[in-house]
Amino acid sequence: MARIATEVFAPALLAAVMPIVVGTASAPSIREGLPWALTGALFCAVIPNSLIWWGVRRGRLTDHHIRVREQRRTPLVYGLLSVIAGIAMMVSFDAPRRLLAMVVVMLAIGVAVTVVNLFWKLSIHAAVAAGSAAVLVIEFGPTLLVSVPVVALVGWSRVRLGEHTTGQVLAGTIVGLLVAVPTFGLLR
Repeated sequence: MARIATEVFAPALLAAVMPIVVGTASAPSIREGLPWALTGALFCAVIPNSLIWWGVRRGRLTDHHIRVREQRRTPLVYGLLSVIAGIAMMVSFDAPRRLLAMVVVMLAIGVAVTVVNLFWKLSIHAAVAAGSAAVLVIEFGPTLLVSVPVVALVGWSRVRLGEHTTGQVLAGTIVGLLVAVPTFGLLR
């Protein structure tokens, strides 16, 4: 169960799904929103995670979750550069504001976890899950509070698998919330 939760709610998958959810909802029609949503997913998830998988295949990274903190810096920086490129393109071509706000949240969480991971192994899983849940609640209302137990499930899975301490998961959750709530709230 812990392994399944870790994989199903991995940062890579949430970074792919969240722009699609917000992007399709923020446009007048799915047909208009889907290209923007897929663009957000490309720059937030597909490109960064392709680089991670390439690093794993070349033996430079231990695995797709990058368990060794010292290996995280380069993939995180390249991921941030990808998201910045995506934001620049989306701004240039007038992407829907709420989708752009979602992508900026991904960038801001990425910056925060990159900085913390220079010194300490913060749970990126928890940060992205908490940030995603916060955006869902802000965007779609209190009904989406049902996403909050997913954050707890992700945190439990990371501790259960021995990948993080409870403190690392709690810190990741707090960082995700402290970054996502004001960023998305102000930019949407």
